[in-house]
Amino acid sequence: MPLTKPTINIENVVASASINQKVNLIEITKKFNNVEYHPKRFPGLVFRIKSPKTATLIFSSGKMVCTGAKSEELSKKAVKTVVSELRKKGIKIKKNAIIKIQNIVASVDLGGQINLEEAARRLNQCMYEPEQFPGLIYRMNEPKTVILVFASGKLVCTGAKMAKHVNQAVNNLHKLLEKKRLMIYD
Repeated sequence: MPLTKPTINIENVVASASINQKVNLIEITKKFNNVEYHPKRFPGLVFRIKSPKTATLIFSSGKMVCTGAKSEELSKKAVKTVVSELRKKGIKIKKNAIIKIQNIVASVDLGGQINLEEAARRLNQCMYEPEQFPGLIYRMNEPKTVILVFASGKLVCTGAKMAKHVNQAVNNLHKLLEKKRLMIYD
């Protein structure tokens, strides 16, 4: 059967950001209802927004971590929205946030099944211990990603910093599985 095009869905983009200044988290909790702050349990404040639907951790150092976005663009938009909301309520922020994508997690369907026992024998850079975890863990050097491979032909790709790297990693692995005849199609 010919190589089918994998279905790739970005599930989560994690971005870090910094506004290079200290922030008073108590002041933020007084001005916003949509935040959670429990300093005895965790040093960061959780700032949730509906569009794009994300949660941004804000630390008193001015560093932030945004999770939940479905694309790089939406992740950056979310951080900018949080900074804008803070400014609207009188939180003084001098500079715009410097935003960096840290991790993209994608779910993938290759459209066929995979013989994991055989894949574990014939692929380098992988680990397969079915008693501990049902998937094969494949570490790709270029682009640098980790791909969880399941017998169902479903994958989880993590570690990419750009969507194009997710596509490259998935396509590289798919071609390798095809080449080594490890894909099973109905």
